[in-house]
Amino acid sequence: MPNYTFHARPIFAAVALAATSIAAPAPVHANDLLVAPTRIVLNGSRGTEVILNNIGTEEATYRISLELRRMTADGNLEEVEIPNEIEEAAVEMIRYAPRRVVLPPNQPQAIRIGVRAPDALPDGEYRAHMLFRAIPRPRPVAEEEPQPTQGFNIRLTPIYGVSIPIIVRHGELAATAAISDARIVRDNDRRAISFSLSRQGEQSTYGEVIITKPGIDIPIVRARGIAVYPELTQRTVTLPVNEAFEGSLSGPVLIQYREIESDGGRLLAEARTELR
Repeated sequence: MPNYTFHARPIFAAVALAATSIAAPAPVHANDLLVAPTRIVLNGSRGTEVILNNIGTEEATYRISLELRRMTADGNLEEVEIPNEIEEAAVEMIRYAPRRVVLPPNQPQAIRIGVRAPDALPDGEYRAHMLFRAIPRPRPVAEEEPQPTQGFNIRLTPIYGVSIPIIVRHGELAATAAISDARIVRDNDRRAISFSLSRQGEQSTYGEVIITKPGIDIPIVRARGIAVYPELTQRTVTLPVNEAFEGSLSGPVLIQYREIESDGGRLLAEARTELR
């Protein structure tokens, strides 16, 4: 699965999560829920809003909560079982309302988000993930499947959801990035380029990766929403090659890691290297 895309899938007795470590600037949706923006960064006490929109044809109910997730070395996010002090502080200081919404079709709803930082909070980046989870509608008795005469009849109900990172930055923070160890790989039966993306500093990095070859007009890879969170100093990024590119991947390439345009578009890291 490319680690820069958003997707939602039904799972049973659990929640389908978007790949929030790498939120894109465009709205993201799971099932019939549209969420925008898909990444929140708060500096200071000023709050903001997330807009939910039910793009389905029926009324839907959603529960909003906070959860903790950590990035792994391959860029995935894993649920935190034992939070550390930074993670506990993030959950305690992030305020939001409402926590449950009922949305008619095509009806937007704003979720207000703010921060109440404690006194003497150490400088740093604090992060929790806001989860928007659909609450399944009760089924009328007439719609229930007939019960078997023997044994058990189990009906599984898919639960859909999407989560986005809520990042709180406190103090004067900075970060730098570097690219190394680029190589050609196969990912889900597609040609891909993999490399190591390292980070140094007190905050996360977030941006897009653009890979070009000399003499080729279009980037052979362009992927938005690539993040390295503070719990890591290095992660692996694996990105599929543009399907329009039919040439050989071997040879010189330029790999650039840039902030997204809305953040200024600053070059975070680049590497000229030979792919093999």
